[in-house]
Amino acid sequence: MIKHHPQQELLVSHANGVLPLSMAIAVSAHCALCETCREQLALLTEQAANSALNPDGALAEKHTHQESIHTAHINAEHIQATNVPVMDIDAMLAQIMAQPAATDVPNNAPLDVQVKQQHYTVPSVFRQHLARPWQILGKVSRMRFDLDEMNTRASLLHIDAQGEIPQHTHKGYELTLLLAGAFSDLNGDYVPGDFIVLDSQHHHSPKTVDGCLCYTVLDAPLHFTKGLSKLLNPIGELIY
Repeated sequence: MIKHHPQQELLVSHANGVLPLSMAIAVSAHCALCETCREQLALLTEQAANSALNPDGALAEKHTHQESIHTAHINAEHIQATNVPVMDIDAMLAQIMAQPAATDVPNNAPLDVQVKQQHYTVPSVFRQHLARPWQILGKVSRMRFDLDEMNTRASLLHIDAQGEIPQHTHKGYELTLLLAGAFSDLNGDYVPGDFIVLDSQHHHSPKTVDGCLCYTVLDAPLHFTKGLSKLLNPIGELIY
């Protein structure tokens, strides 16, 4: 069962369309895997749409009946004076409905991702980002996305069976969304759909028994804290 979910603020921001693409992909992919958050996001999106279509709805309810009549009277006089035709809503809707049906229907089917002869299924939100090459270093493979978000890096990350990421902390934040397989660290065990956000207060060394595929977002290099991997810290800006 999924135990780690995006904070409510992230879901609200996503519903309002204000998240950067890297984080929007993460929230969308999580919601594709998590029914609870998917239902919450649908409700928040409906609320955001209603607010956008009727931003003054709450204020309008406070108008008195007399003010409404007065406004309608002024509007009627203005329309008569300027000879502007009143919009026929029914005719407008009929015209919209008469338009030919769209032929370019979005394909929301899950996608197949292959790395090192392993096949994984991932949510359709990744459809536009899977043409990049895999970069392979031992048991770890990475497909970095081209999102153009300054220092933020988004990638698919694959760890082979019996693989691990050396112990590290974070100079910024690290988001990991587990898409397939399983991994564990000193904080617990993770299943597909888990949405894990860590920062400089956390140290961990993710390990996987059977292999896993993740989507990761970082806004600063990792800082390795143990063994020979510490030798990578001076070039962290180049490899994260």
